[in-house]
Parts: sequence; structure tokens; C-alpha cells
Amino acid sequence: MERGRAPPPWRGWILCLLPALAGGQPLAAGEAAYEEWRATGVRGRAVELSCGPAAAAPPAVVFWSFTPQGEGLPRAVAVGSGREVAVAPGTAMLGRVTLRNGTLELRELRVAAQGRFLCQGLFPERGRLRVGYAAVLLRVLVPVSKPFVRPTAAAAAEGAAVALTCAVREGTEPLSFSWQHQEPRGGPSVTPARLGGSRAELRLTPANRSHTGWYSCTVHNEVNNRTSDPVYLDIVYGPDEPAIRVEPFSPEQGGFSAGEREDVVLSCLAPSNPPSRYVWLHNGTQVHVGQTYIIPAIARAQAGTYTCLAENSHLQTRTQATIVLTVYYPPAGSPSCSALASDDQRDVALRCRWLGGFPLARLRWVGPQEEEEEEGLMGTSFSMATRIQPGAATRNGSSFSCLASHPALPLGAACGTTLWVPSGSPTCAAAATKGDEYVMLRCRWEGGAPLVTLRWRDSAGRALGDPAPSSAVLVLGTDGSLGGREFVCEAAHPLRAAAAECRLRLEVPELEAESEVAVLEGGEAQLACRHRGGSASLGATVAWYDPKEREVTPGLAKYRLEQGEAWVNLTVRDAEWPGDSGIYRCTATNAVGTASLPVRLRVDRYPAPPNVTISKLRYTRARTEVRLEWRTQGAGNLTGFVVQRRQTKKPLREPPSPWETAAGDIEPHSRDRRLGGLDPAVLYAFRVLAVNHRTAGHPSEVQTPAEPPFEAYPAVTGAAVAGMLVATAASLLAVHCIARHRESLPRLHRLLFRTAGPAAQEPLGTAEEAEAAAGGEEGAGPAQGDPSVPGTAAAAEAAPAQGDPSVPSTAAEPLSAAPGTTEDPPVNVTITVTATP
Repeated sequence: MERGRAPPPWRGWILCLLPALAGGQPLAAGEAAYEEWRATGVRGRAVELSCGPAAAAPPAVVFWSFTPQGEGLPRAVAVGSGREVAVAPGTAMLGRVTLRNGTLELRELRVAAQGRFLCQGLFPERGRLRVGYAAVLLRVLVPVSKPFVRPTAAAAAEGAAVALTCAVREGTEPLSFSWQHQEPRGGPSVTPARLGGSRAELRLTPANRSHTGWYSCTVHNEVNNRTSDPVYLDIVYGPDEPAIRVEPFSPEQGGFSAGEREDVVLSCLAPSNPPSRYVWLHNGTQVHVGQTYIIPAIARAQAGTYTCLAENSHLQTRTQATIVLTVYYPPAGSPSCSALASDDQRDVALRCRWLGGFPLARLRWVGPQEEEEEEGLMGTSFSMATRIQPGAATRNGSSFSCLASHPALPLGAACGTTLWVPSGSPTCAAAATKGDEYVMLRCRWEGGAPLVTLRWRDSAGRALGDPAPSSAVLVLGTDGSLGGREFVCEAAHPLRAAAAECRLRLEVPELEAESEVAVLEGGEAQLACRHRGGSASLGATVAWYDPKEREVTPGLAKYRLEQGEAWVNLTVRDAEWPGDSGIYRCTATNAVGTASLPVRLRVDRYPAPPNVTISKLRYTRARTEVRLEWRTQGAGNLTGFVVQRRQTKKPLREPPSPWETAAGDIEPHSRDRRLGGLDPAVLYAFRVLAVNHRTAGHPSEVQTPAEPPFEAYPAVTGAAVAGMLVATAASLLAVHCIARHRESLPRLHRLLFRTAGPAAQEPLGTAEEAEAAAGGEEGAGPAQGDPSVPGTAAAAEAAPAQGDPSVPSTAAEPLSAAPGTTEDPPVNVTITVTATP
């Protein structure tokens, strides 16, 4: 406000007017400018919201309102005119609110201030006021609080899955995370790459010993970044497989040797956390505890197997390593025999092995029907002996023996093997890896001696992969060319003249579905799709796509998916016409290809509901309720009725009030309704509509209620009848009393019972005669309702019999009244009752 100049005359009243617009309603003014922009603030800090461009002049009068995010009701914040500023109560939830020169400043900003601020201002321009609007969408950012690290366990075994979670109590998203790792004995902090170091959860799967150390995380957002305190993670591992060192180092084939009476030092090392506990076993018996075992002056009896057993007391795990220490004595145990295929599956290599001892054992092979040869002849070997047996010349089930001799063994030793071919044939199977990246073909044929050799080939006979005994696995990349290809697994054995085989064909899945499905609008349409696999079942992923080629996923409100092993059904809920009609597509995908099948969905509309006419509409006596009856015309689908009302009398220039629902959800079999809650001083108009599942019918004709019928006639007639009965009873009682008290009331008696003319009755002389005469007269009196008695005749005339056509009845009730009719004309009824003594 300029000094020395009076404020404009409009400033005072506009300051009072603007709070009345606190609903956030725009001021009605032509040529109004509207601007909208976004602003960002930080909780606890200050933010300024300007009402228009920064270079523009401040408004003369400004009004600020606020609409919270997600709500539709605006709230007044502040209003100002020059230096006159008023802040609405309850704005403390937004922060400390101040208004200066039309700019709204929020200090100590709170999260509740996030929403839409609307500024409505009057800007002086060339002697007039211009209305301007500015909407500011304020976003309140919350700084990141100090995070903390929560590991799944402070100590974990190596190989287990360990996860560290970086938790933060508050902070505006998006949040970014970074992890730091420091070794236990110090060193630089590094980011654990390749372990999900950029997410809120750091997974060490599997954890290894290099993961031991200190971990901390840093959280960033638009406002700030904070780092947590370090947390120590201890990875418990081991013990690893021990390594045994022998001194003096005298290796032998299959072990170590030592001379009798020689000092031998055995050392064992097995890395572990915590450090391992070592136990030495000699031929299975504990002989020493510690990492180093010293055997002074070893004796022949101390030869054999030495086992180093390493134990982790924390994990309760053990590992061991064993060496054979020979002290110049015959080998322990007995020889071992085996059979292997050789020379491209044409021959069998028989191998016999018996290591150790001093001197070495002598081995030789003996076949069926062969005589045992003397020692020193051809075919004898030391420690190991091999014999090549032609497969074509060997019968299935033939047995061969390996004979071993040693000077320390008078009877020698032997081992044997039997050559045989497994029964049956190889079996083939195919499977797809996760994500259908590869197809794995597996061929199995177990048993036999030697084992069966398996190898994969394509349909052209080209070899794929390397041969393998008993089981052969071939991994193929899914490059789109595998569909329809055939693969052969060949099984070879030296004792078989011809190779056995099994075949696999990789095929794209086949789909089955109905070509068209029809449903009425509002119903559920079920689209069924089924797939069939080929000779090599790779499974299939079945999916549905809507008419807009969008994949239907579980959790959508519009659709429901039901899936079995080989089928997927799509249910379209609450089908709409024509939006849900169209071509839906079912696709099945496996590792070698994709199949697709269209299904047309046709949504038909419900027939229109019938028309309705109002047959009766009338007020009750209190005019707070109406009784409404209607009927339908024609056929049509019907699920209910809706009754609407509105006021009929309005000023000439005021538009009619809108229709409001007086009663809804009326059952389809109902044809009447009693409606209350009416204002007796208001004239209403009613109409009825029939509805079905989707459509509302034509509204009925508009009618106003008729006035209630006049009900005074029954009340007046009832009062007249009651009066006549009372008068008649009183007259009879009076006559009876006068007749019984003739002497006490002589004048009344003569007046009532005197007679004239020659037929006059003789006077009664005694009281007994008077009582007899009175009794006779009383018994012979006229019956009630006799027209000879004046009193009863008058009563009969005053109370005509019910249903007498001479008595006017109530007029028939009109169905409805014209809108201008407010009440019936008055009716005057006069009833006179006369009683004659």
C-alpha cells in the first residue's frame, strides 16, 4: 500500500469477499489468466509459492487455497490485500504459513503440504481489475534418515545364502543404495561388485570366505545421502580337504614308503575358520592329536594308511585325507578288477590293480576255459595287468579272473569280472532349462560290463557332443531352428554286433480352442485353450492376449486366469458391449517355437426394459407420504424399478430442479411403493423408470400426487347415532321411574299416563294396582326402533341404515390431480337429534 494514498474502495470489500470463496471455486470473471506449474520443497525447510510470474506486479488482492493430494475438498490457507493478511486456522499442519506481496511462504515445511495450491488474485490493470489464477502442484521431499544394516546372521557358514539389508526409516523415493566392504584386518573399502551392490539387499549367494569383513551401506535420494555404521559379517568355513606332507619324501605309486627303523614326520594342513582341530588315525585307530605326528623308528607293524582328520568345532564339520605308508611289506587288501571298452567299442580292456607291498605283486589274467599258467610265463605284470579281449570273440556273460602272487602270500590272491550286455534299450528324454534358453537331451542305459557308451547324432548322422558311459547329455541352444528336428542316441557295447538307438523329435506345441464364444453383456465369458506336446515333451507356456494385443496377466480385475497342466482358461468378467468384443489370442511357447490361435468373443446386448405408466399417485392425510402404483406396458428384460421426484413450482426464470432418486433397487415384481420424507409445503412431481442389467427404459409420464379423500361424514354420522341411543335410553329410564313412583310424582304420572275419551283407563286405587299397571305398560311398550314412538322414529330418521342409497356416499378417489390442485372443497354437514318424552 503506498504511503499517503487512501486504499482503493474495492480493497476492503474484496478482502471480505474472498474468504467466502474458500471452497477453491474460481472467481467468475472474463479474460481470466490461468497458469499451472510444479514446485518442490524439502520437509523442515522453506518454500515460496508465487501467484504468477516473478517479474509481474503483485496482486492487489490474493486468496490461497490448498487441496491435499488424493482428496477433492480444497481448504482455505491465506488471503491478503496489500499489507492486510489473514491466515486461515488449521494451517499449522502445512508448516509456518506467511503471505507477503501475494507470495505464499511455507517454513518448516511438513509432508501434509504435498498437494495442489490454488492462487486467485485480482491484479490492477489500467484502472480495472484483472482476475488471475495460478495452480502450484507442490511435492514435498523427505530427507533420507541414517540407514542401518541388518544381516540375516552375524555368522554364517560358507556356501550358505547370506543377505544384508540396508534399511532406512524415511526418505522420498526413488532411493539408491551403495555398499562398502572392508576386510577384517583392514584395507580399503570396496564396493562388492557382481553381488547386487546397487540394491537395498546385498545377497551373498553362496557366501565364501572372502566375504568376511565389515559392511556398510549408503542411501541416496534427491535431498541427501547417509551412510550406516559398519556391521561385521563372519563367514565360518572349513575345514578344507587336508594336505598331508611326509618327511622324508619317498613317494610310491599310490602312497609313500619308508624304510623300517626310519624316523617319519607326518604334517597336515586344512584351512578353516575357526582353526581346525587335527586327529591322526592309523588304519582307523586314533594315534595322535595335533597338526604334526612324529613316528620315531617306524616298524613294519606301523605301515598302512594314515588319515588326517580335521574338525571345525563351530560348524561340527569334518574332512579327512589319507595316505598309504609302505614299510616294505606285501600290499594290503586284495587286487581290484575292472573292464573298459576300447578301440572304438570293438574290444574290452581288462585291468587288474594291486598296488603297494615290497616287492611288488605279480598279476596275470586268465580267461574262461584257459589253464592256469606257471609263474614267469608271458602275460605277467607287476602291480597292474591289462588284457585286451576282442568283443566279437567274447560271449555275453563270460567271466575273467586276475591272479595275484606275492612272496608273502603263499596262497596268492585273485579278483574277477564278468562281461555282459544290459537288457532292453536306451531311453531318451528332453527338457528345457529355465527361461527356455537351452534344450537338454538326455540318453540313459545303465548297467553292463563294460558300461554302455552313448552318443548323440542328428538326423543326418553327424555326431553331436562326446560319447559318455551310461548317460549322455546334449545341450542345444534355442535358436529357432530346432522345431521339427529329430535326434538319435546311439548305444554301443563291445559285445553287441549292432548299436541300439532311441529317437527324439522336438516339436512346437499344438493348440485347441473354440473359434467363437458368445455371451450377454454383464455376464462372464470363458475362453478355453488347450495345448498338446510332441514326442519330446518340453512343456509350454500358455498366455492370452486381449483384442488390443496386451497380455492378460493374473491380478487384473477384468480377467481371471485358470491354469492346469495342459490348459489355460480366460474368463472375461462383466462383459461390456461393444468394448469387450473382438479377437482374443491364445499362444503357447516352448523352447523350440510358438503357436497361436485366435478366438472371437461376441458380446450381445440385453433387450430394452418395458415402458411404465403411473396408475395411482396420492398424498396421505399428513401430506408427508405418497402412495404410488404403476403398471408396465409391453415385453422386455426387467430387473427392477427406480422412482424419481423433483419440485414442480419454481420461479419463472429459474431452471427446474434436477430429478433425484426417491426409491431405488425396487424388486421387478413390485408395482407399488409408499414414499415418505416429503415436505407438506412443497409440491412434488414423480416419475417411474424400469431398468435391467445395463439399460434404463423410457421414464413414465410425470404426475403430481392427488389430495387425500374427505373423511368427515363417518365421524358426524357416528356422533348422531350415539346421541340418539343415549337420548332413547334416558327417556325409557325416566318413564319407568315415574310409573313405579306414582304416589311420589302424581302430576308427572297424570301428565304422562292420562287418557281422553271413552277409552280412558280407570284410575288405580292402590299402590299394588299402580305397580301392576306400570309393569304391564312397561312390558307392552313399543320396541326400540318402532316408528310409533316419536323418540325412536327420530333416532331412526337420524341414523339411516348403512348402504342406504338415499344417503350420499363419498366420491370415488381420483387417480391423480392436476399440478395446481392443492385441496378438496369443504363440505358442511348438519345432524339434528330430537328426543320426545
